[in-house]
Amino acid sequence: MSKTATPDSFIQRIWYEGSAGYWIFLPLSWIFAGIVFLRRRLYERGVFTTVRINRPVVVVGNITVGGTGKTPVTIWLARQLKERGLQPGIISRGYGGSVGPKPMQVGPDSDPKTVGDEAVLMAKRSDCPVVVHQNRVRAAQDLSMLGVDVVIADDGLQHYRLARQYEIAVIDGTRGFGNGQLLPAGPLREPVSRLQTIDRALVNKSVMRSKHAVKNLPNGLPVTDFYLKGTTARSLDESEELPLARFAGREVHAVAAIGNPGRFFMFLESHGMQVIEHSFPDHARLREKDLRYDDDLDVLMTEKDAVKCADFTVAKCWYVPVTVEVDQPLDWLDELQERLSAND
Repeated sequence: MSKTATPDSFIQRIWYEGSAGYWIFLPLSWIFAGIVFLRRRLYERGVFTTVRINRPVVVVGNITVGGTGKTPVTIWLARQLKERGLQPGIISRGYGGSVGPKPMQVGPDSDPKTVGDEAVLMAKRSDCPVVVHQNRVRAAQDLSMLGVDVVIADDGLQHYRLARQYEIAVIDGTRGFGNGQLLPAGPLREPVSRLQTIDRALVNKSVMRSKHAVKNLPNGLPVTDFYLKGTTARSLDESEELPLARFAGREVHAVAAIGNPGRFFMFLESHGMQVIEHSFPDHARLREKDLRYDDDLDVLMTEKDAVKCADFTVAKCWYVPVTVEVDQPLDWLDELQERLSAND
């Protein structure tokens, strides 16, 4: 298996591969820890104002930097709530985009350069209204005027200004919390103790091949395991769809500009492919030349990356759509619905 160099590979080694280099960043992590603690206390004591909008809010986020499967979970949750008769909508910051001073509504055909790749994917797959803006409160207020009765805040655990009725933390079951250090010495946005205050953790157990895999979570924390399942590959122009089994035994190029490219590469390997890895920074704007190689091999990418490449004319280029699957009882969704109704 060959691979291209990852721009942030040095940081990844420090955070997840046991490098002692994290000591270099520890003083900055202590400063960051102090800021995180002070900021949370100021919100708890009312010094910083929390804004409650006229719709109940469910936050889906994480306490680590990088991909955990949060976007597929957000889509899955929106569809689950719709099946229960609710009218959910999604707000997002629009990472990777350039949203202006006003919130923007996102559709499946919106430009990811403006609204971000994740927002376009959520609009495409959730069948729900999506609004993006870096100010989550303003985005939620605009979304509430579109006929929704519940707001799902994508990546909002640390955005305390927006009041919420339910918090979900998505955890990478493979990489866990890395070296357990806060940024920049480690991948944590907040201490692991933050999980003691959330309502439920969803643990991504799609791939389990790491010594950092999640083992011990806070006692009493409600946990649901989930898996990202994909069985087909679709051409970028949507004209063709093939079972992933057709690629088994073949050497393929795998392109990923996501928070955890390794999970995608291992997913393809689990389907019998010999993967040539091409990693890019999360939300990177891919160019056609990034998908062209001096051979006749197929190129596979994530659906999140594919929304940025819809106009490309690259032969033998495919994306792999995935869905969330849960093999545990979903009684907690009924409890969530009851709480949302009580706060409506």
